Amino acid sequence: MTSWTTHPVTTERFDDFADVINPNRRSTHCWCLSHRLRAKEIDELGDGSREGAARALAGGRQSFGVVTYRDEVPVGWCHIAPRAEISRLSASRLIRPVDEVAVWSIICVVVRGGHRRTGVTEHLIEGAVAHAAAHGAPAVEAYPVDPAGRMDVTMAFVGTRSMFARCGFQVIGETDAVASRMPRLVMRRTLG
Repeated sequence: MTSWTTHPVTTERFDDFADVINPNRRSTHCWCLSHRLRAKEIDELGDGSREGAARALAGGRQSFGVVTYRDEVPVGWCHIAPRAEISRLSASRLIRPVDEVAVWSIICVVVRGGHRRTGVTEHLIEGAVAHAAAHGAPAVEAYPVDPAGRMDVTMAFVGTRSMFARCGFQVIGETDAVASRMPRLVMRRTLG
């Protein structure tokens, strides 16, 4: 029987996170920071290194996201944190808040190579939502695309409408942002 667990990324779990998003440890990889921090913030946190900035976030008090394990093997990563702690999202003129609810936001979803199309995503999103709920989040938002056909896999990190709908998220709006020539939606799951 398969066992699934999801845990916050911490200093102790940093290598598991890295195994999912950057198994070759390329220094030029985004380290899931491109949609979270401005370049200046990355430089300040990591002394110019994206990996260093990611390590600093993993060791900090703020949420940096969660890693999902299948039978103790790290297979997925979800960047989830309070929207107010995601400086690039907070300052975005394209993905503006829908209302005053202090939502947590999912801005990146990655399934480790060799584990795609095996059910990881739903366990990953459910684990991320549970993490947010455990920290008092009133709701979780995601900003996926709604492709007419197959989505360009280079942008798969944003997720799709159907992926989030399967996890209880509902469309509550549309952003001014575009991914792969498709508008991004605002989907929300209310907690509690």
